[in-house]
Amino acid sequence: MTFAALGLIDPLLRALDSLDYRTPTPVQKEAIPAVLKGRDLLAAAQTGTGKTAGFALPLLQTLTMQGGQVASNSVRALVLVPTRELAEQVHQSILQYGQNLPLRTYAVYGGVSINPQMMKLRKGIDLLVATPGRLLDLYRQNAVKFNQLQALVLDEADRMLDLGFARELDEVFCALPKKRQTLLFSATFSDAIRSMAKELLNDPLSVEVSPRNAAAQSVKQWLVTVDKKRKSELFLHLYRSQRWDQVLVFVKTRKGVDELEKLLLAEDIAADSIHGDKPQPSRLRALQRFKDGEVRVLAATDVAARGLDIDDLPLVVNLDLPIVAEDYVHRIGRTGRAGATGQAVSLVCADEVQLLSAIEVLIRQTLRRVDEPGFEPDHRVPQTDASGQVLKKPKKPKKPKVVGGKAGLGKWLESEEPAAPVVKAVRKAPSFGGKAKKRP
Repeated sequence: MTFAALGLIDPLLRALDSLDYRTPTPVQKEAIPAVLKGRDLLAAAQTGTGKTAGFALPLLQTLTMQGGQVASNSVRALVLVPTRELAEQVHQSILQYGQNLPLRTYAVYGGVSINPQMMKLRKGIDLLVATPGRLLDLYRQNAVKFNQLQALVLDEADRMLDLGFARELDEVFCALPKKRQTLLFSATFSDAIRSMAKELLNDPLSVEVSPRNAAAQSVKQWLVTVDKKRKSELFLHLYRSQRWDQVLVFVKTRKGVDELEKLLLAEDIAADSIHGDKPQPSRLRALQRFKDGEVRVLAATDVAARGLDIDDLPLVVNLDLPIVAEDYVHRIGRTGRAGATGQAVSLVCADEVQLLSAIEVLIRQTLRRVDEPGFEPDHRVPQTDASGQVLKKPKKPKKPKVVGGKAGLGKWLESEEPAAPVVKAVRKAPSFGGKAKKRP
């Protein structure tokens, strides 16, 4: 099947040809005709399978064919995304797809001055990409209006809930016209998202081109067990011994990201980092340096798990496992994109066993374990499987008996110690159309 067979107009086909897009992906085959017909859509597909084109191409065509002048400060179509990086990535794709169309598109997000964004919106925007917080800031200052809005897209809505955007989403939904086309696109759909879809979508077409929450088959996955205090040391060892080249490494905390970057720079390894404390220009600069090959290792928190589109990225490393299992799918989805192959390795310590189990249940597979000589953990990581069972409890390292204050040569003592409990965060879904709550 070709893109022309999906009913796309010539200016879009010429743009796709210039981008060397030849054959629609499965999600594009399903989504594009449905969106062109005006259907609401709930679409689940793995990362790297072309979700952005799945909603952007038909929306650009609809806006072009319907024509009409967009009023000052108004928008005709809105795409909501959870992070600044994803907003910029989606907008860049939209610019490429719409290069031959007479449409105005723009992206707004926090971390940068709001004044240039307000100036840009005065002319009116056909398609706006936005993060919820900055969009509300603009709306409250009357810099953006929704009276002409025809379509709403929620891209990675589950991530927006994970990041605590429930209240902001509820307020945005209250401000939008009830009569509109609504599209939900994501790689994973939690129960909260499916509940939200029932409230927001009207007789939606459900598209699921891959098993729910599945990891891409193009990514080879495995883990290495190690003591928590030796994770950075193991990463450095593997980077050199395995002759890794370009690596995106995910770390749980901002402090951890900074510490790893400092260690790598001290070892003369070109490294940079992305996390929430860094200003947006710095984050974009780090990403561009990584894409250009100036930086070999990019350390990031989960702010980068969605929104980083890097051509032919060979390897993703999880220095720490994510708290939310679905984020594992998005992390490793940065590699093995657009038909390419990739690798994902996780460095796992004993107190992450419950997180590991949750991930294996989600992706329906047991990750292969590899021991690295010299880094065998003293605190053993229990065996797990995709059923969610922890098969063995971790054991403390064997210690000799102490006789008279001195270590004896007798039998070593063994004891069993359960893994540390993990407190799961409870997601609160928006009220979806109820009265918006005022922010404190």
